[in-house]
Amino acid sequence: MHKAVIFDLGRVLVNFDFKRGYQALEGHCPYPAAEIPRRLAAGSLVERFETGLIEPRDFVAEMSAVLDLDIGYDRFCRIWSSIFTETLVPETMLAGLAARYRLLLLSNTNAIHFEGLRESHAMLRHFHELVLSYEVKAMKPRPEIFQAAIARAGCRAEECFYTDDIAAFVTAARNLGIDAVQFESVAQLEREFAARGIRWD
Repeated sequence: MHKAVIFDLGRVLVNFDFKRGYQALEGHCPYPAAEIPRRLAAGSLVERFETGLIEPRDFVAEMSAVLDLDIGYDRFCRIWSSIFTETLVPETMLAGLAARYRLLLLSNTNAIHFEGLRESHAMLRHFHELVLSYEVKAMKPRPEIFQAAIARAGCRAEECFYTDDIAAFVTAARNLGIDAVQFESVAQLEREFAARGIRWD
């Protein structure tokens, strides 16, 4: 019997497209949008930010140096968060789950993205616990972040249901005993819930 339902964030609850951010940054630096991810990949800046090893304003300062950006902090934050697009899971499903189970969010994310999402997506209020990489200081697929989720769920690993769009993260969760499936669509998720007796309606 499941006691907790755990969702990934990006491409499960909310879709995103990094190209939107790169294209917006293009107008504030000397590099074309296609060059920006290559320059960022040369270092560990983004990973450090998503594991909470660098503060938001320091991140923006370092990124500005890497990309020769001419942009203020607030404007950068708006652009950096412009990657998020449509919601994929209906809020009614989250509300129904939250009324019956411990509802957790488990995400590789950073302070700028998550604070922007918290302001723009009221559906996040339904989650009882937020297990975020920049707060836990560990990113999926590291076991530490999944162990933190199990602890906050307040039940055994096998009593947790988890869905993520990335197969390697699903495997990492299963290795710890979590009942995990790869997210494909809301219709597929409803079938997975129904097969387990997990109710949301």
